[in-house]
Amino acid sequence: MLELDSESHSNQSSETGSQAGTACVKSCDESVPSRDGDRKQNGKMNGGTAKKPRGAKPKPHESKLYDNLVPAYQALWPAVARRRILHNVNSLNIAAGTKVLEVGVGTGLSLDAYPRHADITGVDLSESMLAEAEDLIEQRGWDHISVQPMNAEKLTFEDASFDLVTSFHTISVVSHPERMMRELVRVCRPGGKILVINHFRSPNPLIARVVDSAGSLTRHLGWRTDLNVDELLNELPIQVMRCQKSNPLSLFRVLIAERKG
Repeated sequence: MLELDSESHSNQSSETGSQAGTACVKSCDESVPSRDGDRKQNGKMNGGTAKKPRGAKPKPHESKLYDNLVPAYQALWPAVARRRILHNVNSLNIAAGTKVLEVGVGTGLSLDAYPRHADITGVDLSESMLAEAEDLIEQRGWDHISVQPMNAEKLTFEDASFDLVTSFHTISVVSHPERMMRELVRVCRPGGKILVINHFRSPNPLIARVVDSAGSLTRHLGWRTDLNVDELLNELPIQVMRCQKSNPLSLFRVLIAERKG
């Protein structure tokens, strides 16, 4: 079990409520479904992704919930997460030429946090959200950013492909968070950084029970409230540099770790 730094256990007693998460990535070992319309031809999506024929029976992870969530996600998520993401990405002082992977990029609301001198790849299972991200990338003229559909629990990148791997409010919406975390570590090079922002179960038993009581509801909406950070990081080849709340009233913790050689 990894030991977190001393600050990781501070500011925990005020945690209440359930996580305002996003259903942007779900576990699935099947091929990622294609979208209908002109986006099939625009070349922005991963060319190697299998395309699902029109009218085929949808898989469970292809729920209309994803499509319906896009407007709400765009309207509400910046107020919930944007400032925290911008601050923590900026704090990393990303150097020129850094290869960055964001897992669970959604509609691309965090993409302007990264400097133009870095090489950014974003992945997500929801092609409806990726379509919005593509529009944003085109509108802003971000030639240093690309996105593609991919399963967070089964990334297709080679080992040690990225200098920095990030994920924001995603790991509690996949079916197997431990698998996703192992994948984040696997594709990060030795000496590289991993930045995760998410809600984790409070170490305070009373608060944990209160938040857990909302679990039956939040699971129907696509995310879990009982994710234990110690169990998530157990036996991974990383050095935790920081794991704490950005402020005492926050529901979320910022995890920054370095991949060991």
